[in-house]
Amino acid sequence: MSAAALLSIEAVSKSFGGLMAVANLSFKVPAGAIKAVIGPNGAGKSTLFNLITGLEPLSSGGIIFDGLSLNGLKPNRRAALGLARTFQTPQIFENMSVLENVLVGRHIHGKAGLFAALLYTARSRREDLALRKHCLEVLEKVGLADKADDDAGDLACGQLKLLEMARALALDPKVVLLDEFAAGLTRKETEHMMSIVRGIRDEGVTVLLVEHDMHLVMNLSDEIVVLDFGEKIGEGSPEEIQRDEKVIEVYLGTEAC
Repeated sequence: MSAAALLSIEAVSKSFGGLMAVANLSFKVPAGAIKAVIGPNGAGKSTLFNLITGLEPLSSGGIIFDGLSLNGLKPNRRAALGLARTFQTPQIFENMSVLENVLVGRHIHGKAGLFAALLYTARSRREDLALRKHCLEVLEKVGLADKADDDAGDLACGQLKLLEMARALALDPKVVLLDEFAAGLTRKETEHMMSIVRGIRDEGVTVLLVEHDMHLVMNLSDEIVVLDFGEKIGEGSPEEIQRDEKVIEVYLGTEAC
């Protein structure tokens, strides 16, 4: 793709003791792209996401986001820059409502301050209404608006995935990282999620996803990176990856046919 890179992984490595989880990995995610990271279990995909979002420190290398180095930045600072993610197992607050969960993802845009919030001043009330309005619009986008006041713990698996997506989108991210967002979903739910991902890409959000569903990957992605034991063994368009003999031997087999 010709677009400039919004996210650059530059010779990144991560070791846990004597185990090299990610080894000298480099690739770029163009602005406005949907890029997938695939590979067998244990290939280093989730570790890569943890490195990008700051949940794990780098052993070496660098990560550049929108022209800025992320090295050493805390996860909340990365989120403030416009980097959001979901998790393979949804990380939600079960005792909060669906809307309150999404508001957690939006709080970073709050400006009123603690004092105004405690006194619930006019400014704080206006901000609260604006935050709620935005989060309800996000819930409408993913199809959960009618569940806004429900307890998040009462949602079904597919709805929990949608809730995590909504919370990530409430951040107004430049890049969203999706970690196996189709895991455990029915085909109908997967198609709905794919349509949401295409929609946010069309609105200008760049997407980096980890996924095992090869039908989804090949039909949704603009570009694919393939990992094996933490090393990149292939990169290219879905068509190029399906023809890559090394990738087929290590991972794809006949799944992508």
